[in-house]
Amino acid sequence: MNQASHHVVVVGAGFGGLEFTRALAGAPVSITMIDKRNHHLFQPLLYQVATTALATSEIAWPVRHLLRKRKDVTTLLANVVGVDRAGKRVLLDDGNAVAYDTLLLATGARHAYFGHDEWEPFAPGLKTLEDATTVRRRILLAFEKAEREIDPVKRQALLTIAIVGGGPTGVELAGTIVELAHDTLRGEFRNIDTRQTRVVLIEAGDRILANFAPKLSDYAMKALERLGVTIELGRAVTRCDAEGVVFGDKHLSAGTILWAAGVAASPAAEWLGAAADRAGRVLVEPDLSVPGSPEIFVVGDAAHVLRPDGRPVPGVAPAAKQQGRHVAATLKARLAGDTGQRPFRYRHDGDLATIGKRAAVIDFGWIKLTGWAAWWLWGIAHIYFLIGFRNRLAVSLSWLWIYATGQRSARLITQGDDDKG
Repeated sequence: MNQASHHVVVVGAGFGGLEFTRALAGAPVSITMIDKRNHHLFQPLLYQVATTALATSEIAWPVRHLLRKRKDVTTLLANVVGVDRAGKRVLLDDGNAVAYDTLLLATGARHAYFGHDEWEPFAPGLKTLEDATTVRRRILLAFEKAEREIDPVKRQALLTIAIVGGGPTGVELAGTIVELAHDTLRGEFRNIDTRQTRVVLIEAGDRILANFAPKLSDYAMKALERLGVTIELGRAVTRCDAEGVVFGDKHLSAGTILWAAGVAASPAAEWLGAAADRAGRVLVEPDLSVPGSPEIFVVGDAAHVLRPDGRPVPGVAPAAKQQGRHVAATLKARLAGDTGQRPFRYRHDGDLATIGKRAAVIDFGWIKLTGWAAWWLWGIAHIYFLIGFRNRLAVSLSWLWIYATGQRSARLITQGDDDKG
């Protein structure tokens, strides 16, 4: 660590925290980066690990490696449990504390089950690498169990996968799981035909991809149905258990349930004792600082930030990166003697979602694309934002192989058996 007098603590090595740290390069500060995991995760492609298209190492990188050339940064693998605002300390679960002059909380989000946390064992979400390998294991184990099952009713239940939530994650999961069952696994089993797999996408609203233009939602719905996905709209889920899922007045027997319906912020608001919205996001000032504590900033999924039109800034990677850069610029200005408030202005670059390996929808506002061309643009955009040439090359080759052959190489059942899946 350098000997700069101003000490910055960053909690969370996600998009916002990492971008903030990068933007402070050369500033007269010392930085301590704290995360409970040792890796930075490219979450937009997490579903592809869950569905056997990519390996974990292709979308995650050790934080220490990413920051190895930054002598001003000290990286700590630790679990934060609180913030002492009066004493300006970050509290760790081992009883230690880290003092700060400026604090950035970029702690992301977790799954939200709308008051039914008891559903989580039966319907895992997708936020971490551990989540992705859990989902992958459950999907693959369902086929293995179906291969051994002699009761046709139970076998069909094992070959039924329910996905709760029709946002980008749910849509992307549905499309790629159908292709996994219909293409990749076809012919590998003797007692089952994996093409009989039923994927059901359940959305409480009146359309999928509600943040997209209606015509793009309609295209995505038709594209999924052409792949073989069953879409259920307008009925909220009221129960998840080992037997399946209930939505509206309908019970669906499903061997695998995946949760893509909602998120809640990390406990940042609880740590600070700060006001929060219904999802637990801290109600920050226009410059992303915490009311009453101008030295504390919250960015990304943990912050409630509004656009000029009153709509919330979406919880996506580009938004977190923009916020990280903004806070870095604010801190640099303060260190140079400019203490004026600098309101954050979000620039929306567009919405993207893929539907299997040959279609996608892209909404840039001024232009809307669908189909094959959108899929290639979606792929190029994601490859561009990956870190390092090796990962860009590996992901590109994996996608080209899947596109050409339908085969996926990451079909490993790890971490042992799972009696919930």
